[in-house]
Amino acid sequence: MERPVPAIRCRQIAEGDFAAVAALLNRGFPNHTRQFWCDALQQLAHRAAPAGLPQYGYLLESGGAPVGAILMICSTMRDGDRAATRCNLSSWYVEPAFRAYAPLLVSHTLGRRDVTYTNVSAAPHTWPIIEAQGFSRYCDGIFIALSTFKRAADNVRIFDAARTPSASFDPAERALLLRHAEHGCISLWCETAERAYPFVFRPRLARRMIPCAQLIYCADVGDFVRFAGPIGRTLAWRGKPFVIVDSNGAIPGLFGIYCPGSMAKYFKGPQRPRLGDLADTEYALLGV
Repeated sequence: MERPVPAIRCRQIAEGDFAAVAALLNRGFPNHTRQFWCDALQQLAHRAAPAGLPQYGYLLESGGAPVGAILMICSTMRDGDRAATRCNLSSWYVEPAFRAYAPLLVSHTLGRRDVTYTNVSAAPHTWPIIEAQGFSRYCDGIFIALSTFKRAADNVRIFDAARTPSASFDPAERALLLRHAEHGCISLWCETAERAYPFVFRPRLARRMIPCAQLIYCADVGDFVRFAGPIGRTLAWRGKPFVIVDSNGAIPGLFGIYCPGSMAKYFKGPQRPRLGDLADTEYALLGV
């Protein structure tokens, strides 16, 4: 007789689950070490999740052991004059023997209609599955910009987010810059006489060997185009001559290459994410 499968249940990840969940994710994503996943969970432990949403995500449990997990980075974002809740879904994995129970994990994860869920690093072979779950694509590819030779805008100063600008700035954007700097991002102000513009970049290695910076946040992609020259030279001095920008085509005013089908991004919920805003996602916080 076949031995019965222990009861399956889905629940929120708790701090006491860190070691077991890290081991599980290490099996599912062996390109990252178990310590990487322990550190990722610790990063989430320092954040305050919006009311009613999980601090870390959900796990599938069988016989007291995790057999599936998904991490969730939940944030309250500003959408015009109102607050909006966004959850970035990261690092889905279910052990092969329990894949039939994956819909149970999905149903718990996507249970709120007032929340916008994002999946910004889905592998191509999972795109049909994600679309069947009700996700829509909002970004088709990336633009790789070489902006160091672009003419500088007049009277522009670039400096680290730790300094307070002399020109007017949004305090919420300053908090965002400082928060992301703590996670290892490059947070910069681009100051003109009129105001200070916020920018966040994540250091990355394209093809595991080409140093570059991924645009994580700016108020508008047009701001990056406007200040691409001085920003590009600032990043080049830090050893990052190329900038990766989410895009649905070539970006007028920038020199570079558009790569369709690369790093496609999806969302589900009431708020369509805009290009140039990967704040509080796995790219920014975990370096995935």
